[in-house]
Amino acid sequence: MSEPKKIAFFEKYLSLWVGLCILAGVGIGHFAGDSMAYLSRMEIYNVNIPIAILIWMMIYPMMLQIDFSSIKGVGKAPKGLILTVVINWLIKPFTMAFFAWIFFDQIFSAFIEPELAGEYIAGAILLGAAPCTAMVFVWSYLTDGDPNYTLVQVSVNDLIILVAFVPLVGFLLGITDVTIPYETLVSSVVIFVVIPLVAGVITNKILVGKYGEDWFKTVFLPKLKPVSIIALLLTLVLLFAFQGPNILNNPLIIVLIAIPLIIQTYFIFFIAWFGGRKLKLPHAICSPAAMIGASNFFELAVAVAIALFGLESPAALVTVVGVLVEVPVMLSLVALANKWRY
Repeated sequence: MSEPKKIAFFEKYLSLWVGLCILAGVGIGHFAGDSMAYLSRMEIYNVNIPIAILIWMMIYPMMLQIDFSSIKGVGKAPKGLILTVVINWLIKPFTMAFFAWIFFDQIFSAFIEPELAGEYIAGAILLGAAPCTAMVFVWSYLTDGDPNYTLVQVSVNDLIILVAFVPLVGFLLGITDVTIPYETLVSSVVIFVVIPLVAGVITNKILVGKYGEDWFKTVFLPKLKPVSIIALLLTLVLLFAFQGPNILNNPLIIVLIAIPLIIQTYFIFFIAWFGGRKLKLPHAICSPAAMIGASNFFELAVAVAIALFGLESPAALVTVVGVLVEVPVMLSLVALANKWRY
């Protein structure tokens, strides 16, 4: 009997690290308010420079793993990819917007002022419109998903993000009556998706061609991983330093934000999972399809929320809480997928 697969140490305790970043960030924001104000003003075209550098350092290593040549064989098993596309682009963004509206605008109206509810909804929309590209490889591995097919699913999602993210987010934010600076939205996608994606693909081709795929995966990517981890933690510390006053004034808001995000995650997983069963997909394809739908490309969501609404905005706070709740919820879904294995 093979040993059960285990999640890496950092990923396993990601929620703990996020919690520590909350405490560190809030403390820094309280005691170093002037310095935080200086950092928050370091912007170019509404994009905060320190945060942009850190997020780019997070996203670039993920894009190195994308191999668009893998899409060539998708015609051999199209149903799994169709399920992924339908869940991520025709269902998930709209259910996220719905749950966010129900909770932030209706159920939690006694705790959240109407003018703030729109931004909380906007942050949730940004999460819902950004399907996972990195952590899904972890979830797929833990549920014995087909790694090659998972790569195809992620690669196709990245291509769709390039053309669908801006109009979809614009449409859903328009429904919430939030003013949308389209130039900022487009520039965010270019900065945080297009540039790192192109750089990642070029780097992949050059290094694989020179040193081989085995060296690239077993030597280069592991060495680069700490860069992404450090950038993630520093980004969270900065964000919570900027958000410190909001959290201290209303500590309950973290719990209120987490509730619709958790419900959405389980809801989408069940739709994708049972949809895959209905399509008679093998477990190795159905499982990662459900995991991609349930999890989010939170790095992109954080970056766009900051660019559109600012570092101290409720929208940015929602995307960061998305990081906090994702790992424990996704680990519970990994357990479900393995229990329901067929």
